[in-house]
Amino acid sequence: MEDRAPVPPPHPAEDVTEHVGYRLKKASAALRGAMDKALREHDLTVSQYSCLELLDEQPGLSNADLARGTFVTRQSANVVLRGLKDAGLITQATSTDHGRALPIHPTEAGQRRLHAARSAVYAIEERMIKSIPARRLAALLADLDTMTEALGS
Repeated sequence: MEDRAPVPPPHPAEDVTEHVGYRLKKASAALRGAMDKALREHDLTVSQYSCLELLDEQPGLSNADLARGTFVTRQSANVVLRGLKDAGLITQATSTDHGRALPIHPTEAGQRRLHAARSAVYAIEERMIKSIPARRLAALLADLDTMTEALGS
């Protein structure tokens, strides 16, 4: 068996639960769980909701754009989009004037479903951010962006 020298932690920590990555994952899991529960009442998954939000802001995005924007693979995005299409919540062009990407648009039913679900999702975010002092929110967002950029994303 090899000798394994101890690896020093990136910052002082009693155990793994005090690491930034652990805390980010724990917060992410809590947010995802709350969103899953709230969106079930609107017959949407988190990924479907995220796609509808992006399409509401930027109609005409492609499958690849939506995959990047919702942090899933293109294959996973295909499954999500198929579900949205089967439910009548989006339409996708069958051809395009330029390139290969086929633009996707929310239907009226998709916009209604999004708007109904949005208040539930926003209530979750409000509950989450109310737990910290308002004066720290801008710094928290900036710190999260800085950590993301440090990892090259």
